[in-house]
Amino acid sequence: MTTATSHSNFDTHILALPLYEDHHRELAQRLTTWCDEHRETLADSGQPEAAGLHILRALGDAGWLAFLDGGPDDCRALCLAREALAYTGDLADYAFSIQALAATPIRLFGTDDQRRRYLPGLAAGTLCGAFAVSEKTAGSDVAAIRLEARETDGGWVLNGGKAWIANAGIADVYTVIARTGPGPGTFGLTAFLVPAGTPGLRVEPVPMIAPRAFGHVVFDDCALPREALLGRRGGGFPIAMEVLDRFRMTVGAAALGFARRAADAALARARERPMLGGKLFDLPTVRTAFADMEVKLDAAALLVARSAWETDQGGPRYARHSSVAKLYATEAAQQIVDSAVQIFGAAGLVHDSLMERLYRQIRSLRIYEGPSEIQQAIIAAAIDPDRTHRGAS
Repeated sequence: MTTATSHSNFDTHILALPLYEDHHRELAQRLTTWCDEHRETLADSGQPEAAGLHILRALGDAGWLAFLDGGPDDCRALCLAREALAYTGDLADYAFSIQALAATPIRLFGTDDQRRRYLPGLAAGTLCGAFAVSEKTAGSDVAAIRLEARETDGGWVLNGGKAWIANAGIADVYTVIARTGPGPGTFGLTAFLVPAGTPGLRVEPVPMIAPRAFGHVVFDDCALPREALLGRRGGGFPIAMEVLDRFRMTVGAAALGFARRAADAALARARERPMLGGKLFDLPTVRTAFADMEVKLDAAALLVARSAWETDQGGPRYARHSSVAKLYATEAAQQIVDSAVQIFGAAGLVHDSLMERLYRQIRSLRIYEGPSEIQQAIIAAAIDPDRTHRGAS
């Protein structure tokens, strides 16, 4: 639960730790104030495509996306933004995070011309981006990508499809990972920038349990010029991994925002709800549930902070820390939201109520940017083999 003032979306005791710097604490306060003042703008609506674009423009107008065009790399700031926006509304976090995800490969690997063409609009929120990696038969297994990019005299032709793509249908530009060579697995993958209006590109919308712009992208003889190549030929896998490794920890930050919102709402409910001559919060079982929530919130916040700090310091094990933060925070958030619904009782099951929305919204985070099972595999593979000898006698 929020242990700071009632006007903060964060635990200020966590923010006070040396893992954060003064400018991060100032950013957290500005984010909280802005989210409070724009709560209606950031609220979810029944039209996720239009609402998402409206929110994206509001984020751009306020300068929250300015870092996408020449700003410093600051994973702690990115995590704080996702936590604050997720606390406020699902679509607010969604619009911010997918825009940052889509812009990052252009920032890191784009040519000067590509950066000039796309980054100012992405930073202003006037252009919308998407990052297209997953396929129906190649979700977390990037090495299994089958979308074909065939080289021609004038450039490239894409044939195949991408699946489960965020911002599909509203994006102005797609960063797409396709297979350009015969090499097995991760060899032969290349990244491309595909404008939405390119002939041969079409989108098949997919309705999700938490409404948002989402869909499959089909490429049917989709012709691209040579300058559509992002990075070097054959460099698609490192681009995808660099982006996903950086953003996994931010998924944990968003999960923390959802979980803190659920816990705060449940605590307010428990302290007001009459029960057996007292309040619901007085029941020992309910107090135990809140104690468990508090432990999970603290642990998630610390793991996200450590991961972001490690990345900002250039630590060699940041990818492992990112997976740890993502795994724990998303699994814990699911449990916290479920406990909060239980405390609300039947009121938590009402369609489109806060608890019902959070219950639907939190579920996807255990899958995005690699499901929990993949994170466990990554963490296990990174365990120091020398640890097997520690403590033996």
